[in-house]
Amino acid sequence: MKDNFSTQSDKYAKYRPSYPKELFNYLDHIISNKNNAWDCGTGNGQIASILSKTYNNVYATDISQSQIDNATKTDNIFYSVQAAEKTNFNENFFNLIVVAQAIHWFNFDEFYTEVKRTAQKDALLAVIGYGRLKISKEIDDLISDFYVNIIGKYWDKERKYIDEDYKTIPFPFNEIESPKFENVQLWSLEHLIGYLNTWSAVKHFIKQNNYNPIEQLQIEIEKVWGTETTKAIHFPILLRVGKIEK
Repeated sequence: MKDNFSTQSDKYAKYRPSYPKELFNYLDHIISNKNNAWDCGTGNGQIASILSKTYNNVYATDISQSQIDNATKTDNIFYSVQAAEKTNFNENFFNLIVVAQAIHWFNFDEFYTEVKRTAQKDALLAVIGYGRLKISKEIDDLISDFYVNIIGKYWDKERKYIDEDYKTIPFPFNEIESPKFENVQLWSLEHLIGYLNTWSAVKHFIKQNNYNPIEQLQIEIEKVWGTETTKAIHFPILLRVGKIEK
């Protein structure tokens, strides 16, 4: 599993989007036993924090100590630095396993073996993510051109799974057809630029070229942003849910 997010983990926690509450209401509705949940690839603990409100115990893992240091803390969230593919958790332990915006970095076969080992019979695996943001046609066109033509070659090959809406990841579980969700955020221009700076391809670009390409993009977006202090930012939610049969 790659670690592209240990650097600037404080910015990751500040600028990355949250997820709609309707998504977690749905997961709560389809899971009756809420004893132990695993938030794998927890990052800043965003999902773990939400799960902690309905689960007795939430175990949150990440390979980045820096991310965990910046994560949300509560009494029933237990953080640890562990790879997704090999953990110290007991067998038949979890009622829910969640991976949010991270599974594309994993070794699928090894992770799914660990899922099957640590999950209780008929537990659920929820693979969550979010696609490319949409704001307005003018801004979307600028960001799309930047995404493809400026930083396109700097994306890790695993990024394709997000561009393909997680539809092409292996998923050897009894899949449950789920409703579609959208995440809408009200962001300032400063927040949008902060978010774009968390893209791993931007970090790779800066490392190779010694300058930040976001600076020119920001100039272009400022020209068409308008007078609003904030704008609605739309993220399509990617979701696949599977029952873990044993």
